[in-house]
Amino acid sequence: MGTPHNDANLGDIAKNVIMPGDPNRAKLIAEKYLENYKLVNDVRGIFAYTGKYKGKEITVMASGMGMPSMGIYCYELFKFYDVEQIIRIGSCGAVVPELNLFDIILSEQVYTESNFALTYASENCHLVHSSEELNHKIMETAQTKNLNLIVGNTVCSEVFDEYIADTDAYYKRIPKDLHPLASEMEAFALIYTAKKLNKKATCLMTVVDSTFKQQHASSEERENGLTRMIELALDSI
Repeated sequence: MGTPHNDANLGDIAKNVIMPGDPNRAKLIAEKYLENYKLVNDVRGIFAYTGKYKGKEITVMASGMGMPSMGIYCYELFKFYDVEQIIRIGSCGAVVPELNLFDIILSEQVYTESNFALTYASENCHLVHSSEELNHKIMETAQTKNLNLIVGNTVCSEVFDEYIADTDAYYKRIPKDLHPLASEMEAFALIYTAKKLNKKATCLMTVVDSTFKQQHASSEERENGLTRMIELALDSI
């Protein structure tokens, strides 16, 4: 069995999936955290690894960058591989001055200007809620690990935030009552697709840049700073 984008066999992918954007990050997570893991997909360089974490079968699979890429991979996981829940893990940019580098954010609601939902399901939808069940598990796990987890609304853009020509105009278009904490590029597609297919999904992020503080993390700092978030996702799922 396979799809145009995934050559894993049915049963190769676990019911529970952790999804970073970067294929190399998926590889590093598998090598560092999974026991008896195996590579189950490498089509287009999008690596997926399945193994055991603390006795539980988990798949770590990359999503690539942006909503279209995430939309393809999460749809196929939910629809064809019987995946039940996905936690996206990734980086984000702070859109409020209170956040610091490497703060961990959990999305409660995700807003986008994109017409992803219109194209996928002919629905004029721009706001989705993460799985309450998954979020509750993550919040409980963070508490037991004494992690400072910041829960709130986020935005999902089709343009990398630093490349938006007029960021002031962009954020003025976001609903005033949303009060987003951070910006990323994949969560809406994941959570909306999960809702349409009666699955569970949410998004955990680590802050890696802030225009308010003129702070930017290096690639090495990003990897080190993401560790706490990765372990939180694994322990939660």
